[in-house]
Parts: sequence; C-alpha cells; structure tokens
Amino acid sequence: MKRDVIKLGETEVEVHEEGSGHPVLFLHGAGGFNPKEPHVPLIAQHRRIICPSHPGFGKSALPDWVDNVDDIAHMYLDLMDQYGIANADVIGCSMGGWITAEMLTKAPERFGKVVLVSPVGVKLGPVDKLDIPDIYTMSPPDVPKLLYHDPSLFPFDPSKLSDEELSVFMRNRESTALFVWEPYMHNPKLPHRLYRVTSPTLFIRGESDGLVSAQYVEGYAKLFKSSRIETVAKAGHVPHVEQPAAFAKLVNDFLG
Repeated sequence: MKRDVIKLGETEVEVHEEGSGHPVLFLHGAGGFNPKEPHVPLIAQHRRIICPSHPGFGKSALPDWVDNVDDIAHMYLDLMDQYGIANADVIGCSMGGWITAEMLTKAPERFGKVVLVSPVGVKLGPVDKLDIPDIYTMSPPDVPKLLYHDPSLFPFDPSKLSDEELSVFMRNRESTALFVWEPYMHNPKLPHRLYRVTSPTLFIRGESDGLVSAQYVEGYAKLFKSSRIETVAKAGHVPHVEQPAAFAKLVNDFLG
C-alpha cells in the first residue's frame, strides 16, 4: 500500500495504490476517496487498485484551467500513460462514473471491463426536470437521507473532525459544485458519444438510492453496447460504503 503525489503535466494529483495484478482504476464520487473504506482492501486482494483523488479533492491541486469533468478524463488518460498502463479495468462511482464514461469515449481500446456505480453524467428525462435531485438547494440534514439506506449509521458531526479533515470535506464539496453545476450533473454531448464504448459494463445501484433512480440507471445502461445491472440490498447511493462485502463480490466476480 502506498500513497503518493504525482505530477500530471504541471498538476499535482494524490494517488493511493494497493494490491497486485491487472490494474483497475477506482474513481471516487463527490465524497472523495477514503483509503480506510473496507471495499478497497477487498478488491486489492485480487487486483492492483489505483485510486486518484480528483483535482480539488483530498490533497490534489486544482489549477484554474481545470473546470469540468472532461478535463479530469484527459488527465486520467495521462495518469495511465505515466503508470505505463496500456489497458485497465475501471470502477467509477457517481461523479467518478461520469469521468469514467468520458474516458471510455476518448480511448475505448484502453479499457477492459467497466463498473459504473450509481453514475451520473447523462440527461435522460425532460429538459424542464432534473434527473438528479439538486443537493445544493436542500438543507444539510436531508442530503444523507438520499445517500444512505440507514443514515443513522453514518452521522456527520463537524466538531469531531480535525482541521485537516474539515478542510478536505469543504474542498471536496466546493470542487464537486464546480464540476457538476452547469449543466447540472451531465454533459449533453456524452450520450451521443457512448456508441464508441465496447467494454462489457456492469451498472451497480443501491436499492435505496435517493439520488440516482432505477429508471435513470436503466436508461443509462441502454446507451452501452454490452451492459447489465445489479442492485445491492440495504444500500443507497454508496453501496461500496454501506455493503462493502456484497459490493466487492459483485465487482470481483465481474472483473474475473
């Protein structure tokens, strides 16, 4: 296990690496990457898992020119080059799923199997209605109800965070807003590019997900040539956090 800060061009990016075997990229969602989450070692038992923190998250820098998800997708193709990875599997969660989808359309030949966990990134419903609830207009106590099957198991108390942890939390939240705000949670061009994707793709959704609906995931999956959907019981938007053993089994069985 190691945690480094590498340079992609002139941008410093924090990367956690663990395990051995064929590489799999793990692209986190809006909450950032936490190496203590139990799904990480469960996947690392079988694979070399490489987990970058997106620009503006964790200890990764956020240069002025990086202001949309497409920018991050290009950076992570550079990351693969720097690590000497010609081909990798990839797991993308929520916003990380959106980044994954963008990468797949740019260089489909560089990816084997793909896991998209409650992904965002496309617009499927009517133009006058949001596909994903607007978390920025909600009161803070209401957001966990959308994220977790049982929010009481994941209480958030800022007073118990260190100054560094609180700073990372606020950075993650601000950076998420920068990347997903306009247009909200999607790239209108992405659905028209996904025909390029050839990778077998597994969509995973928690049965109690209040952000990404089952209908949305079904519509998203139809944009891929080869896809299937699995639902994790007793989990919300972050099944890898709430049900790590069930999540890791689905992922490891699919990746092979």
